[in-house]
Amino acid sequence: MIINIAQGHQVFTSNAFLVAPDGNDDTDGRTVIVDPGNEFDAVAEVREHVTDVDAVVLTHTHSDHVGNVATVSEAFDADVWGFDPDHELVDHAIPDEGTVRMGSHDYLAVHTPGHKDDHLCFYARDPGILFAGDLVFANGSFGRTDLAEGNRETLIHSIDCLLDILHEDLREMHTGHGPSVTREPRRHVEAAAQAARSMP
Repeated sequence: MIINIAQGHQVFTSNAFLVAPDGNDDTDGRTVIVDPGNEFDAVAEVREHVTDVDAVVLTHTHSDHVGNVATVSEAFDADVWGFDPDHELVDHAIPDEGTVRMGSHDYLAVHTPGHKDDHLCFYARDPGILFAGDLVFANGSFGRTDLAEGNRETLIHSIDCLLDILHEDLREMHTGHGPSVTREPRRHVEAAAQAARSMP
C-alpha cells in the first residue's frame, strides 16, 4: 500500500507517502512515511489508514519535505532515517547502497545529490518501485539546481547513476511533487536526463 497523504492539500508541501505492508504480509513488513511533508496535519491523515508508524524516511531535508517530521515522529514514536546523521532531524543514517525495509519490500538507497547534498532515491527491484524524491519528476522534469547545494552537473551524474540501476520493468515512480508515474516510468527518468543536459 502506497498512499500520498499530502494529496489535495493546497499548501507549501511535498508529496508525503505512507508505505504499509500488504494485507497478507506475514513477514517483517514495516509501516513507513517517506517525507512527511509540510503545513498540513500529517498525523490525522496517517491515522485515516493505519494506527502505527515504524519509521520516517527522508529523501532529503528541504523544508517542504520535513516540516511535519517532529509532529509525526512524536505522535508515533518513530525514529527518522536519512542520509546525513548530523542533521538535527535525522536519528539514523542511511548510507549509499544501504537497504531500507518499507512496506513489504527492501529498497536500495541511492545517494543522488545535485538537488541537495543529502538526497536519496529508494528503489525496490522485485516490485519495480522507485521513490525519486526531487531528483526527477513526471514527463522528464528534474529537480531545480538553483538552491543552496544545487549543481546541474552533479544532478545529471546522479540521474545517470540511477538509470544504471533501474531495470526496464520499473512499474511505479513516486516523486516529491506532481503525479506518480505508473506507465513506463523509466522513460520519464531517461527524458529527465536528456532535459537536464539540454536546458540552459
